[in-house]
Amino acid sequence: MFADTTQMLPSIGWAGFLDGPQIVEFIAALALAIALGAAIAFHPTTARTIDTREEAEMPKVYIMYALVGAVVGEIVLAYGMVVGFVIFGLGGLMRFRTDTASTRDTGRLIIVTLLGLIAGLNMPHFALIAAAVTWILIYVFDGHPVCELEVHEIPEGRVRDASVAYRAVLEELGCKLINEDKSFSKHRIDYVFRAPRASTQASLHKALCERVPVDVRGEIDWEIE
Repeated sequence: MFADTTQMLPSIGWAGFLDGPQIVEFIAALALAIALGAAIAFHPTTARTIDTREEAEMPKVYIMYALVGAVVGEIVLAYGMVVGFVIFGLGGLMRFRTDTASTRDTGRLIIVTLLGLIAGLNMPHFALIAAAVTWILIYVFDGHPVCELEVHEIPEGRVRDASVAYRAVLEELGCKLINEDKSFSKHRIDYVFRAPRASTQASLHKALCERVPVDVRGEIDWEIE
């Protein structure tokens, strides 16, 4: 007969909501991870090298993955390395069996999977706190979407004037310009900017079409993250 080496994992359950010190420790760990991730994501030298919408979105990704790491650490701390191997297996499955549109979506997929794992491990207090923190981060991140605006077919010889006109309208609309790239040979301007929270693509598009003078106006294409 082989000895039974299986060991039941601890079950915290709803009683975890009564463990004030543990809840405070968990919130502090998430807050520290977010703060450290933000310190790296928003390093002063990073802003000078941002040229594309994808690069402008990367700070959000760094912070979300810092949160993921903190959640994984808390799970392993509570249940041991055996759960760490489970998480490793889930990560490999998502890496090779899912097709997400962006790194941002991959981060959200991972955190949602971890929330399900935490709930399944009977840690509802951890699941609720992690979900609330994630919700707040998404609300903050997506409140000012990063937009990439391509203005092409600008009248010949008017690229510089068009650049001034479009930039002025974007500033009037409350947009924060991240990068501007002018191509005089292609009669095109590319903008990367953060839009105001209350704005929509339709409202921005309408304002640009109405406020930019006709003699420097081009055709507009959008990409919004």
